[in-house]
Amino acid sequence: MILDPVQKSPALRRIVTGVAGAATILLAVTACSAAGAAGDSSTPVSGGTLTYASGDAEPTCLDPHVGGNYPQALLATQYIEELVGLDDDGRPTPELAEKWTTSDDGKTLTFTLRDDVTFTDGTPFDAAAVVANIEHVQDPATASSTGYLALQSIEKATATDDHTVTLSLSRPDAALLESFSQPWVGMESPKALQRKQATNCESPVGTGPFAVTGWKHGDRVTLERNTAYTPLAGSSTEPRLDGLTWRFLPDSTSRYAALQSGQVDVIDNAQPDQLKAASAKGSVRDLDAPRPGASNRLELNSGHGVFRDESVREAFIAAAEIDPGLRSLFLGTAKRSYSVLSSVEPTSYSDESLFAYDPAEAKRLLDEAGWKTNSDGVREKDGKTLTVTFPVSTNQSVPAERSLFQQIQASEAEVGIEVRLQELDLSSWYAALAENQYDVVSAPYTKVGPDVLRILYDSASITPAPSGYFANLAQLDDPALDELLEKASQTSDANERAELVEQAQRTILESRTVLPLYDQQNHFLYRSAVHGISTTSVSTPWFGTAWIAR
Repeated sequence: MILDPVQKSPALRRIVTGVAGAATILLAVTACSAAGAAGDSSTPVSGGTLTYASGDAEPTCLDPHVGGNYPQALLATQYIEELVGLDDDGRPTPELAEKWTTSDDGKTLTFTLRDDVTFTDGTPFDAAAVVANIEHVQDPATASSTGYLALQSIEKATATDDHTVTLSLSRPDAALLESFSQPWVGMESPKALQRKQATNCESPVGTGPFAVTGWKHGDRVTLERNTAYTPLAGSSTEPRLDGLTWRFLPDSTSRYAALQSGQVDVIDNAQPDQLKAASAKGSVRDLDAPRPGASNRLELNSGHGVFRDESVREAFIAAAEIDPGLRSLFLGTAKRSYSVLSSVEPTSYSDESLFAYDPAEAKRLLDEAGWKTNSDGVREKDGKTLTVTFPVSTNQSVPAERSLFQQIQASEAEVGIEVRLQELDLSSWYAALAENQYDVVSAPYTKVGPDVLRILYDSASITPAPSGYFANLAQLDDPALDELLEKASQTSDANERAELVEQAQRTILESRTVLPLYDQQNHFLYRSAVHGISTTSVSTPWFGTAWIAR
């Protein structure tokens, strides 16, 4: 018996062409039928509207080129497609691009595009559309961050004929194909991109199985089936659902109650107790789809305030008691991490020895650095208290994580470090980072492949992207690390790249600017009547072949 793919293989990528692609799409479709045989129906059905309830921040713009965060990716996955996909081993596979070639010097990448795809506004998908999309991402007026940083190596995009695009690169970029699998650089109608940004933010136009038809701010986005959808190569299955209703329900208890009652079909940001209650045979099930990119971690701002001193950073890390809180708050649903990369990244490197809880060592380090304890129990030096500011995004941090931060705050206080937690909405949180008003921050970052290290820790990333966001929040400025990251980004040899990536991770961890906490969480709970969910390269659920048993 073939199991439901969201249980058997939660990291399933949507492979879209070729023999392997056909097999994987067939698995998703066939598995839906098999799962249905054990549930409400044995045969996929068409019709109905799937309701998704998100606890993530409501996007300020539905165009993922603008800014570029995970809530945008969740939605954009349903209406925007990418040039390439990734297979289960992380290797690029054709999607909107049929094939590609790279020049011997690695500085020219040529895509051959599909010729049978149309955007939902009737505009043909062609080479001119790809050029327009790349230029849109790179245009400072777009205010892109994630997409902008992913495409930095592209100097010029040229339509050499109707279905061929040539990219001239400033350097070889081993991660560029991985980057093109992400929704933040997905393909949008060039006609729609010519509209005012505010208009395009309301109703971006892609080639995907659904199209945006309305957005009631603070409540929901509605999407309808793209009746002219051209299935990707390797699949003959057109969208089964009539549409999607994407609701914004920030309260976790209300979201879960709505799922249990059948008012909604899928939820994200589930809490640990809700995950524990989910069952493979119950009415509510868990799609565990860990994100690629970085682990959940704390970044210590080495370019600002007290953490300019490495000994103070080392003391903070030694004083952070994490494991008891992780066990009690996450109920076994989160695994402790000692790596800067997510465990789904094959090149992830861990070093547990750097992160032992040792308050005696923390006190020794602070004593030697000249920080003396005052009458309030807080250390001070030269008239300044040892206070660290820790802004927390309530939209990106689930309650269990915020409680973990409070426990870390308490363990730091025991050695004389005052941690000031500031719970902020997402826009205020971004503003605090942009104004360098933080000493510690938890900033999840999703990007396919180890090139996320270059974006997060190359000194060039201390300079803000056009959106105003800068990714190097540790403000790590190390020329030797920059050189390692540059070499890793340019080599096409997998073994050499892996060695360089490991060296880079060692350097980052030993800098004491990063405190890994746990593997990046990404759970979706869904009703057992829902079948045929697949996941993408960035582990967002894709409902293009989903159906609801009646």
